[in-house]
Amino acid sequence: MHHWDYFDYCAISCRAHSASLTDFGGVGDGTTSNTKAFQAAVDHLSQFESDGGSMLFVPPGKWLTGSFNITSHFTLFLHKDAVLLASQGEPWWDKFHKGELQCTRPYLIEIMHSENIQISNLTLVNSPSWHVHPVYCSNVIVQGLTILAPVTVPNTDGINPDSCTNTRIEDCYIVSGDDCIAVKSGWDEYGIAFGMPTKQLVIRRLTCISPFSAVIALGSEMSGGIQDVRAEDILAINSESGVRIKTAVGRGGYVKDIYVRGMTMKTMKWAFWMTGNYGSHADNNYDPNALPVIQNINYRDMVAENVTMAARLEGISGDPFTGICISNVTIGMAKKAKKVAWNCTDIEGISSGVVPRPCQELPDQGSAYVAACNFPTESLPIDSLEIQTCSYRRKYLLDNHVQKHL
Repeated sequence: MHHWDYFDYCAISCRAHSASLTDFGGVGDGTTSNTKAFQAAVDHLSQFESDGGSMLFVPPGKWLTGSFNITSHFTLFLHKDAVLLASQGEPWWDKFHKGELQCTRPYLIEIMHSENIQISNLTLVNSPSWHVHPVYCSNVIVQGLTILAPVTVPNTDGINPDSCTNTRIEDCYIVSGDDCIAVKSGWDEYGIAFGMPTKQLVIRRLTCISPFSAVIALGSEMSGGIQDVRAEDILAINSESGVRIKTAVGRGGYVKDIYVRGMTMKTMKWAFWMTGNYGSHADNNYDPNALPVIQNINYRDMVAENVTMAARLEGISGDPFTGICISNVTIGMAKKAKKVAWNCTDIEGISSGVVPRPCQELPDQGSAYVAACNFPTESLPIDSLEIQTCSYRRKYLLDNHVQKHL
């Protein structure tokens, strides 16, 4: 007796062909390795790249697997009760802490040199290093992710768009030992030579807990440039800093036209942090004359409570960070707050309606100037990308045991 398995789902692209992991010998018992089954499935489905694309369905179960590659015009679809169980993340952290690693730790999901990418409605847990890393990509939607990692483990960043154009990150909940979102574009002389910026990035409706790192970080690898980043409706809880710009002499590149609005922060070390001496170089061949350009940084319409220090804004001597604008921001200081709420060096800008009163490098323009730090009104192309409703239809044979109960 045949039975139809079918459901509808939303995606950038629907696929003409489909298969289930069980067609390739997959076993979802939590102990059988499925690495070969995944790779066989992808190898088989890759023939449909130019014939309407394909989808691999992962049924309910615990599917133990090593790493595997995916193919173009392809959807990996997990049933809501399906778990991909990697070989465990913890040994990587232990070896890193002990200084025993001769290599970098792997990422959970890495998409390279691709366009029209969607990563949505997943829970990602305990990556050895970064959780989601789209690099050299365009037209990327990351939506509805829950990312959970121990807050004491370094480099477990949530989502790191890296040299990507036209990216949308929305409706995510991230608990991490590192930056919840870190925007990047290459490291020192290598990033300068490759010259691929991250630009046209929108981040909205993000909730982040990161006690030792930033909610949204820009850098420190920003040598290819970062431009036109818009973040709004952000909730930060128990995090080290709300928005952090990290850079250094030798990075070159730029971070410019950054807009953040509608941010709520609860229990923070710093609301705003800019670091011009981040250090951490790829090697000693960086150019000491390669100075980063940091300009047109806009923060507005925010409220924070239980904050140790409002802002630590440190530019680079002889290379000030300019065009900083902070408007309509109220920061409630913690009982054990630092006596000086603002620490500013080598920066220039303005403020309007900010409490506590900012440093003299950000002179108050008065309440008449409340329209400062304006968010762009025109939307980015990624916001007009159409999402389609797709259908998965699959006929399968029921065994006799199940038939008797129908």
